[in-house]
Amino acid sequence: MGLFEMESAKCHGDCHDCGHCGMELSSHDCSKLHEECGVFGIYSYDKEITVAPCVYHGLVALQHRGQESCGIAVSDMGKFSFYKDMGLVSEVFNKQKLDELKGQIAIGHVRYSTAGGSVAENCQPLVMRYVKGTLGFAHNGNLTNAYELRNELEQRGAIFQTTIDSEVIAYLVARERPNTHKVELAVRRAMQQLHGAYSLLVMSPRKLIAARDPKGFRPLCMGRIGNDIVFASETCALDAVGAQFMRDVDPGEIITCDENGIHSDRTLCKGTAAHCVFEYIYFARTDSVIDGVSVYESRRQAGRQLAKQKPVKADIVIGVPESGIDAAIGYAEESGIPYAKGIVKNSYIGRTFIKPDQSQRTNAVRLKLNALESIVRGRRVVMLDDSIVRGTTMQRIVNMLREAGASEVHVRISSPAFRNPCFYGVDIPSRDDLIANQHTIEEIAKIIEADSLDFLDLDSIVKLTCGKNLSLCTACFDGRYPDGITSHHMNKEDEIL
Repeated sequence: MGLFEMESAKCHGDCHDCGHCGMELSSHDCSKLHEECGVFGIYSYDKEITVAPCVYHGLVALQHRGQESCGIAVSDMGKFSFYKDMGLVSEVFNKQKLDELKGQIAIGHVRYSTAGGSVAENCQPLVMRYVKGTLGFAHNGNLTNAYELRNELEQRGAIFQTTIDSEVIAYLVARERPNTHKVELAVRRAMQQLHGAYSLLVMSPRKLIAARDPKGFRPLCMGRIGNDIVFASETCALDAVGAQFMRDVDPGEIITCDENGIHSDRTLCKGTAAHCVFEYIYFARTDSVIDGVSVYESRRQAGRQLAKQKPVKADIVIGVPESGIDAAIGYAEESGIPYAKGIVKNSYIGRTFIKPDQSQRTNAVRLKLNALESIVRGRRVVMLDDSIVRGTTMQRIVNMLREAGASEVHVRISSPAFRNPCFYGVDIPSRDDLIANQHTIEEIAKIIEADSLDFLDLDSIVKLTCGKNLSLCTACFDGRYPDGITSHHMNKEDEIL
């Protein structure tokens, strides 16, 4: 998703599909955050097998990173074929379609978008033919200079088929390729023109290239199945296909797999990394390990820190599924208050529900979550969740617990308060739409009808890396954008839209 599509990312309560909630809705308030994509790729040295089924299972494991569309592209000894469409991985692909995707090299993609960007032409992977042949691209992240690059390309005669900045990357690689003797060098030259976040898989007829931006905003790791090499956004996808984790792709690194083996180009591995903190707080799957840090342990540590900083007298600790549960366990362990399963999640909503009319908007949360009355009735409850964006969803959850008989509801958030938009792949709304910029914590507590509310202290973010020396991007909390974006850039973005 690019800057020229950024308006779509600011969900104003009128989106048609919620990637987090998994519900297709006529109109609802989407007060949760979304992350755009997941990528998966494999290079097989066995020319007799086809790898599309492996990519399918990898994408299923990454489904939480995007439920809007998906696709797989393969190279069979240089012959490309691909299939992509709107929908979940299990909806888009069946055995027949996978059997038609024969090849030894493959890349796959799952995508999230909101209204406006939710169109078939924006599905990935992108497959493009150019003067040197054919290339496939799968991209996770946002470019902060996408508009400028796209405008320059259009002025030189480029015609774009999509509104995603992934196509900008594809054009740059294609433009550089005739001036280099290897496609990976064209990728490097293109990267030198890019600003922002990109974990990228590029497939040529006989090579698979993985690249990560020099800040390492978005995750990307490498694994092995026998002699075959696998790349994925998260380690949970490696586990799903039986791959052994090798290592993370370093920020700025370009790894090329071809018939001669694995080659690493670290020319662009410079400067300080800025890993997205929200991969640990919310986006990544609990069983993943991102840049050496267990996501589960990171969320558990957030809960522990909250219990130390924001204690409260209560009878039970509960978590909002899914990421809030891990933080709740940590809070319970540190505070000594028993953990209980107070909220049940409906995992089978899928994308089929359509609300009949506006009057039933308030029932949307109950379709996904429901309180366990036998657990919360008559008890003082501490409820852990990962974030508050606008507060609407949180208010409905608090009310749900009260209706189930909770005598008190104390809300604890396992991240600091959001105060700034993100330009690297998270659809945090504009400052004016963030509740923490409009109200004090005490005022927000009244709005969501909680007995008390507290957020994780910003100083505690470093504790989420569990002792690892990782540099994190916390711009959504403190406004310190790691690549120098300023309010002038934000104003320019508004002019573009």
